[in-house]
Amino acid sequence: MGASNPDLATPSSANPPREEEYSAGLWTLAWRRLRADGVGLISLGVVGAYVLLALLAGLGWVAPHWSAEVGTHYAPPSWMGTSAREPDFATAPQPVWPGSVDLYGLQDPLADLLARIHTEPGASLVLIEAPRRTTLPLGADKWGHDVLAKTIQGGATSLQVGLFSAVLATVLGTLMGALAGYWGGKVDDAFNWLYGVLTAVPYLLLVFAIAAVLHQKGTSTLILILGLTGWTGVFRLMRSEYLKHKSREYVLAAGALGASHWRRMFLHILPNTSHVILVQLSQNVVGFIKSEVILSFLGFGVPVDAVSWGSMLNEAQNELILGKWWQLAAAGVAMAVLVTAFSLLTDALRDALDPRLKS
Repeated sequence: MGASNPDLATPSSANPPREEEYSAGLWTLAWRRLRADGVGLISLGVVGAYVLLALLAGLGWVAPHWSAEVGTHYAPPSWMGTSAREPDFATAPQPVWPGSVDLYGLQDPLADLLARIHTEPGASLVLIEAPRRTTLPLGADKWGHDVLAKTIQGGATSLQVGLFSAVLATVLGTLMGALAGYWGGKVDDAFNWLYGVLTAVPYLLLVFAIAAVLHQKGTSTLILILGLTGWTGVFRLMRSEYLKHKSREYVLAAGALGASHWRRMFLHILPNTSHVILVQLSQNVVGFIKSEVILSFLGFGVPVDAVSWGSMLNEAQNELILGKWWQLAAAGVAMAVLVTAFSLLTDALRDALDPRLKS
Protein backbone atom coordinates (compact mmCIF):
# COMPACT_ATOMS: atom_id res chain seq x y z
CA MET A 1 0.00 0.00 0.00
CA GLY A 2 1.18 3.48 -0.71
CA ALA A 3 2.12 5.95 1.97
CA SER A 4 -0.82 7.65 3.51
CA ASN A 5 -1.27 11.38 3.25
CA PRO A 6 -0.01 12.93 6.51
CA ASP A 7 -2.59 15.74 6.23
CA LEU A 8 -5.40 13.17 6.27
CA ALA A 9 -3.89 11.29 9.19
CA THR A 10 -3.63 14.39 11.34
CA PRO A 11 -6.42 14.52 13.95
CA SER A 12 -8.88 17.35 13.54
CA SER A 13 -8.15 18.49 17.09
CA ALA A 14 -4.55 19.19 16.10
CA ASN A 15 -5.66 21.99 13.77
CA PRO A 16 -8.35 23.94 15.60
CA PRO A 17 -10.24 26.41 13.45
CA ARG A 18 -9.03 29.97 13.51
CA GLU A 19 -11.05 32.67 15.21
CA GLU A 20 -12.29 34.12 11.92
CA GLU A 21 -13.59 30.66 10.89
CA TYR A 22 -16.13 30.61 13.72
CA SER A 23 -19.64 31.80 12.86
CA ALA A 24 -20.17 34.91 14.98
CA GLY A 25 -23.61 35.46 16.45
CA LEU A 26 -25.86 38.47 16.09
CA TRP A 27 -24.78 40.14 19.33
CA THR A 28 -21.07 39.56 18.63
CA LEU A 29 -21.41 41.15 15.22
CA ALA A 30 -23.49 43.98 16.67
CA TRP A 31 -20.90 44.78 19.33
CA ARG A 32 -18.15 44.63 16.71
CA ARG A 33 -19.99 47.12 14.50
CA LEU A 34 -20.81 49.38 17.45
CA ARG A 35 -17.15 49.51 18.50
CA ALA A 36 -16.23 50.56 14.97
CA ASP A 37 -18.76 53.42 15.16
CA GLY A 38 -16.95 56.28 16.92
CA VAL A 39 -20.04 58.45 17.33
CA GLY A 40 -22.06 55.56 18.71
CA LEU A 41 -19.32 54.63 21.18
CA ILE A 42 -19.02 58.22 22.44
CA SER A 43 -22.81 58.42 22.77
CA LEU A 44 -22.80 55.19 24.76
CA GLY A 45 -20.20 56.67 27.12
CA VAL A 46 -22.21 59.88 27.60
CA VAL A 47 -25.41 57.97 28.32
CA GLY A 48 -23.56 55.66 30.71
CA ALA A 49 -22.14 58.66 32.58
CA TYR A 50 -25.61 60.19 32.94
CA VAL A 51 -27.06 56.91 34.19
CA LEU A 52 -24.24 56.48 36.70
CA LEU A 53 -24.68 60.05 37.97
CA ALA A 54 -28.43 59.54 38.27
CA LEU A 55 -27.87 56.32 40.21
CA LEU A 56 -25.49 58.02 42.63
CA ALA A 57 -27.96 60.89 43.08
CA GLY A 58 -30.78 58.42 43.74
CA LEU A 59 -28.68 56.73 46.42
CA GLY A 60 -28.02 60.09 48.07
CA TRP A 61 -24.28 60.08 47.37
CA VAL A 62 -24.38 63.04 44.98
CA ALA A 63 -26.37 66.27 45.48
CA PRO A 64 -28.38 64.95 48.45
CA HIS A 65 -29.29 68.42 49.78
CA TRP A 66 -30.33 70.12 46.55
CA SER A 67 -33.11 71.98 48.39
CA ALA A 68 -30.75 73.52 50.96
CA GLU A 69 -30.53 77.31 50.78
CA VAL A 70 -26.76 77.51 50.54
CA GLY A 71 -26.39 80.61 48.39
CA THR A 72 -27.57 84.17 48.40
CA HIS A 73 -30.52 85.41 46.40
CA TYR A 74 -29.70 84.70 42.70
CA ALA A 75 -26.01 84.08 43.42
CA PRO A 76 -24.19 84.14 40.05
CA PRO A 77 -21.91 81.36 38.75
CA SER A 78 -18.41 81.38 40.21
CA TRP A 79 -16.69 82.34 36.95
CA MET A 80 -18.79 85.53 36.83
CA GLY A 81 -17.66 86.64 40.27
CA THR A 82 -19.80 88.49 42.78
CA SER A 83 -22.19 91.17 41.61
CA ALA A 84 -24.05 93.96 43.35
CA ARG A 85 -27.50 92.78 44.35
CA GLU A 86 -30.37 94.13 46.35
CA PRO A 87 -30.41 93.14 50.03
CA ASP A 88 -32.42 89.97 50.58
CA PHE A 89 -33.55 87.83 53.48
CA ALA A 90 -30.12 86.17 53.69
CA THR A 91 -28.38 89.41 54.64
CA ALA A 92 -31.22 91.24 56.42
CA PRO A 93 -31.18 91.59 60.23
CA GLN A 94 -32.59 88.55 61.96
CA PRO A 95 -35.69 88.78 64.20
CA VAL A 96 -35.47 88.47 67.97
CA TRP A 97 -37.68 86.02 69.83
CA PRO A 98 -37.95 84.84 73.42
CA GLY A 99 -35.62 81.88 73.90
CA SER A 100 -32.37 80.80 72.19
CA VAL A 101 -31.71 78.61 69.11
CA ASP A 102 -29.26 78.51 66.20
CA LEU A 103 -30.38 77.68 62.66
CA TYR A 104 -27.93 76.05 60.26
CA GLY A 105 -29.00 74.88 56.82
CA LEU A 106 -31.92 72.51 56.95
CA GLN A 107 -32.69 72.56 60.68
CA ASP A 108 -36.31 73.40 61.41
CA PRO A 109 -36.60 76.26 63.97
CA LEU A 110 -40.22 75.74 64.93
CA ALA A 111 -39.86 72.85 67.38
CA ASP A 112 -37.05 74.37 69.45
CA LEU A 113 -38.66 77.79 69.31
CA LEU A 114 -41.98 76.61 70.70
CA ALA A 115 -40.22 74.57 73.37
CA ARG A 116 -38.24 77.59 74.57
CA ILE A 117 -41.29 79.81 74.56
CA HIS A 118 -43.10 77.41 76.89
CA THR A 119 -40.19 76.57 79.17
CA GLU A 120 -38.31 79.89 79.30
CA PRO A 121 -40.79 82.68 78.64
CA GLY A 122 -38.41 85.38 79.80
CA ALA A 123 -35.36 84.32 77.84
CA SER A 124 -33.94 86.27 74.90
CA LEU A 125 -33.71 84.28 71.66
CA VAL A 126 -31.98 85.36 68.46
CA LEU A 127 -32.42 83.40 65.23
CA ILE A 128 -29.01 83.02 63.57
CA GLU A 129 -28.78 81.71 60.01
CA ALA A 130 -25.65 80.10 58.62
CA PRO A 131 -23.73 82.38 56.19
CA ARG A 132 -24.59 81.86 52.55
CA ARG A 133 -22.19 81.75 49.63
CA THR A 134 -22.18 84.70 47.26
CA THR A 135 -21.18 82.56 44.26
CA LEU A 136 -21.78 78.92 43.29
CA PRO A 137 -20.36 76.79 40.45
CA LEU A 138 -23.50 77.21 38.33
CA GLY A 139 -25.18 79.91 40.39
CA ALA A 140 -28.26 79.84 42.62
CA ASP A 141 -31.98 80.31 42.08
CA LYS A 142 -34.40 82.69 43.78
CA TRP A 143 -34.26 80.82 47.07
CA GLY A 144 -30.52 80.22 47.10
CA HIS A 145 -30.63 76.57 45.95
CA ASP A 146 -27.51 75.34 44.20
CA VAL A 147 -28.32 75.10 40.47
CA LEU A 148 -25.66 72.41 39.92
CA ALA A 149 -27.20 70.18 42.59
CA LYS A 150 -30.67 70.83 41.18
CA THR A 151 -29.49 69.91 37.68
CA ILE A 152 -28.02 66.61 38.88
CA GLN A 153 -31.08 65.71 40.95
CA GLY A 154 -33.41 66.85 38.16
CA GLY A 155 -31.53 64.66 35.71
CA ALA A 156 -31.96 61.70 38.05
CA THR A 157 -35.72 62.32 38.15
CA SER A 158 -36.05 62.72 34.38
CA LEU A 159 -33.93 59.64 33.68
CA GLN A 160 -35.88 57.59 36.21
CA VAL A 161 -39.17 58.53 34.58
CA GLY A 162 -37.79 57.99 31.07
CA LEU A 163 -36.19 54.60 31.73
CA PHE A 164 -38.97 53.01 33.79
CA SER A 165 -41.71 54.36 31.52
CA ALA A 166 -39.85 53.02 28.48
CA VAL A 167 -39.44 49.59 30.07
CA LEU A 168 -43.15 49.45 30.96
CA ALA A 169 -44.27 50.61 27.51
CA THR A 170 -41.85 48.24 25.74
CA VAL A 171 -42.97 45.22 27.78
CA LEU A 172 -46.65 45.99 27.17
CA GLY A 173 -46.14 46.66 23.46
CA THR A 174 -44.06 43.51 23.01
CA LEU A 175 -46.58 41.28 24.79
CA MET A 176 -49.60 42.72 22.98
CA GLY A 177 -47.83 42.67 19.61
CA ALA A 178 -46.77 39.06 20.13
CA LEU A 179 -50.30 37.96 20.99
CA ALA A 180 -51.88 39.87 18.12
CA GLY A 181 -49.35 38.84 15.48
CA TYR A 182 -49.08 35.18 16.46
CA TRP A 183 -52.73 34.33 17.11
CA GLY A 184 -54.42 36.65 14.64
CA GLY A 185 -58.19 36.49 14.28
CA LYS A 186 -60.30 37.98 17.08
CA VAL A 187 -57.25 38.49 19.31
CA ASP A 188 -55.63 40.60 16.61
CA ASP A 189 -58.88 42.52 16.05
CA ALA A 190 -59.22 43.34 19.76
CA PHE A 191 -55.69 44.66 20.10
CA ASN A 192 -55.95 46.59 16.84
CA TRP A 193 -59.14 48.24 18.10
CA LEU A 194 -57.39 49.32 21.30
CA TYR A 195 -54.43 50.55 19.26
CA GLY A 196 -56.73 52.55 17.02
CA VAL A 197 -58.50 54.18 19.96
CA LEU A 198 -55.26 55.36 21.57
CA THR A 199 -53.65 56.56 18.36
CA ALA A 200 -56.78 58.48 17.32
CA VAL A 201 -56.03 61.03 20.05
CA PRO A 202 -52.81 63.10 19.79
CA TYR A 203 -50.33 61.59 22.22
CA LEU A 204 -49.45 64.67 24.27
CA LEU A 205 -53.10 65.71 24.46
CA LEU A 206 -53.98 62.26 25.77
CA VAL A 207 -51.20 62.44 28.37
CA PHE A 208 -52.30 65.93 29.46
CA ALA A 209 -55.90 64.77 29.85
CA ILE A 210 -54.96 61.77 32.01
CA ALA A 211 -52.54 63.86 34.09
CA ALA A 212 -55.24 66.50 34.66
CA VAL A 213 -57.76 63.87 35.81
CA LEU A 214 -55.25 62.23 38.17
CA HIS A 215 -54.77 64.94 40.77
CA GLN A 216 -52.04 62.97 42.58
CA LYS A 217 -48.63 64.11 41.37
CA GLY A 218 -45.49 62.04 41.69
CA THR A 219 -42.82 60.11 39.84
CA SER A 220 -44.78 56.85 40.02
CA THR A 221 -47.86 58.53 38.55
CA LEU A 222 -45.80 59.93 35.67
CA ILE A 223 -44.28 56.51 34.96
CA LEU A 224 -47.72 54.89 34.84
CA ILE A 225 -49.20 57.61 32.64
CA LEU A 226 -46.38 57.52 30.10
CA GLY A 227 -45.91 53.75 30.17
CA LEU A 228 -49.61 52.89 29.79
CA THR A 229 -50.08 55.27 26.87
CA GLY A 230 -46.77 54.93 25.03
CA TRP A 231 -46.80 51.25 23.99
CA THR A 232 -48.47 51.75 20.61
CA GLY A 233 -45.29 52.13 18.54
CA VAL A 234 -43.75 48.96 19.97
CA PHE A 235 -47.03 47.09 19.45
CA ARG A 236 -47.20 47.99 15.76
CA LEU A 237 -43.64 46.82 15.03
CA MET A 238 -43.79 43.65 17.13
CA ARG A 239 -47.11 42.63 15.57
CA SER A 240 -45.56 42.85 12.12
CA GLU A 241 -42.49 40.91 13.28
CA TYR A 242 -44.61 38.07 14.65
CA LEU A 243 -46.75 37.98 11.51
CA LYS A 244 -43.54 37.56 9.52
CA HIS A 245 -41.79 35.03 11.76
CA LYS A 246 -44.65 32.69 12.68
CA SER A 247 -44.69 31.13 9.19
CA ARG A 248 -40.94 30.66 8.84
CA GLU A 249 -39.30 27.26 8.69
CA TYR A 250 -37.69 27.25 12.14
CA VAL A 251 -41.02 28.01 13.84
CA LEU A 252 -42.88 25.37 11.79
CA ALA A 253 -40.12 22.86 12.61
CA ALA A 254 -40.42 23.64 16.32
CA GLY A 255 -44.16 23.02 16.12
CA ALA A 256 -43.59 19.74 14.30
CA LEU A 257 -41.25 18.64 17.11
CA GLY A 258 -43.97 19.27 19.67
CA ALA A 259 -43.12 22.76 20.96
CA SER A 260 -46.10 24.54 22.48
CA HIS A 261 -47.43 27.82 21.15
CA TRP A 262 -46.03 29.77 24.11
CA ARG A 263 -42.64 28.15 23.64
CA ARG A 264 -42.63 29.09 19.98
CA MET A 265 -43.71 32.66 20.81
CA PHE A 266 -41.21 33.45 23.54
CA LEU A 267 -38.32 31.00 23.09
CA HIS A 268 -38.09 30.88 19.31
CA ILE A 269 -39.56 34.05 17.80
CA LEU A 270 -38.86 36.57 20.59
CA PRO A 271 -35.02 36.20 20.56
CA ASN A 272 -35.05 36.84 16.80
CA THR A 273 -36.90 40.14 17.34
CA SER A 274 -34.77 41.35 20.25
CA HIS A 275 -32.94 43.89 18.08
CA VAL A 276 -36.26 45.61 17.33
CA ILE A 277 -37.15 45.66 21.02
CA LEU A 278 -33.82 47.18 22.02
CA VAL A 279 -34.02 49.97 19.45
CA GLN A 280 -37.61 50.76 20.41
CA LEU A 281 -36.63 50.86 24.08
CA SER A 282 -33.92 53.41 23.35
CA GLN A 283 -36.31 55.52 21.28
CA ASN A 284 -38.94 55.44 24.01
CA VAL A 285 -36.48 56.67 26.63
CA VAL A 286 -35.81 59.79 24.56
CA GLY A 287 -39.50 60.40 23.95
CA PHE A 288 -40.52 59.91 27.56
CA ILE A 289 -37.79 62.21 28.88
CA LYS A 290 -39.15 64.93 26.59
CA SER A 291 -42.72 64.19 27.71
CA GLU A 292 -41.75 64.39 31.38
CA VAL A 293 -40.02 67.72 30.83
CA ILE A 294 -43.09 69.11 29.06
CA LEU A 295 -45.47 67.85 31.75
CA SER A 296 -43.34 69.24 34.59
CA PHE A 297 -42.92 72.53 32.75
CA LEU A 298 -46.71 72.89 32.52
CA GLY A 299 -47.25 71.89 36.15
CA PHE A 300 -48.58 68.35 35.59
CA GLY A 301 -45.34 66.54 36.41
CA VAL A 302 -43.32 66.17 39.58
CA PRO A 303 -44.69 67.58 42.88
CA VAL A 304 -43.37 70.78 44.45
CA ASP A 305 -41.05 68.91 46.84
CA ALA A 306 -39.20 67.27 43.91
CA VAL A 307 -37.17 68.68 41.06
CA SER A 308 -36.76 67.80 37.40
CA TRP A 309 -35.47 69.56 34.34
CA GLY A 310 -39.02 70.54 33.45
CA SER A 311 -39.69 72.23 36.80
CA MET A 312 -36.32 74.01 36.54
CA LEU A 313 -37.27 75.37 33.12
CA ASN A 314 -40.60 76.48 34.57
CA GLU A 315 -38.80 78.48 37.26
CA ALA A 316 -36.24 79.81 34.81
CA GLN A 317 -38.78 81.50 32.55
CA ASN A 318 -39.47 84.08 35.27
CA GLU A 319 -35.79 84.41 36.15
CA LEU A 320 -34.87 85.10 32.54
CA ILE A 321 -36.91 88.31 32.64
CA LEU A 322 -34.64 89.50 35.45
CA GLY A 323 -31.51 88.57 33.52
CA LYS A 324 -30.80 85.46 35.63
CA TRP A 325 -30.13 82.96 32.86
CA TRP A 326 -27.96 80.32 34.55
CA GLN A 327 -30.71 77.95 35.68
CA LEU A 328 -32.21 77.92 32.17
CA ALA A 329 -28.78 77.27 30.65
CA ALA A 330 -27.91 74.47 33.09
CA ALA A 331 -31.16 72.55 32.64
CA GLY A 332 -31.32 73.17 28.89
CA VAL A 333 -27.75 72.12 28.15
CA ALA A 334 -27.96 69.03 30.39
CA MET A 335 -31.18 67.89 28.71
CA ALA A 336 -29.90 68.66 25.19
CA VAL A 337 -26.69 66.66 25.71
CA LEU A 338 -28.55 63.61 27.06
CA VAL A 339 -31.28 63.62 24.39
CA THR A 340 -28.72 64.08 21.60
CA ALA A 341 -26.53 61.28 22.94
CA PHE A 342 -29.52 58.94 23.29
CA SER A 343 -30.70 59.75 19.76
CA LEU A 344 -27.25 59.10 18.29
CA LEU A 345 -26.98 55.88 20.31
CA THR A 346 -30.35 54.75 18.96
CA ASP A 347 -29.16 55.30 15.39
CA ALA A 348 -25.94 53.42 16.13
CA LEU A 349 -27.85 50.51 17.68
CA ARG A 350 -30.18 50.37 14.69
CA ASP A 351 -27.21 50.07 12.35
CA ALA A 352 -25.32 47.62 14.55
CA LEU A 353 -28.30 45.31 15.07
CA ASP A 354 -29.41 45.29 11.45
CA PRO A 355 -29.37 41.56 10.53
CA ARG A 356 -28.89 42.44 6.85
CA LEU A 357 -25.35 43.60 7.64
CA LYS A 358 -23.03 40.61 7.64
CA SER A 359 -19.67 42.16 8.58
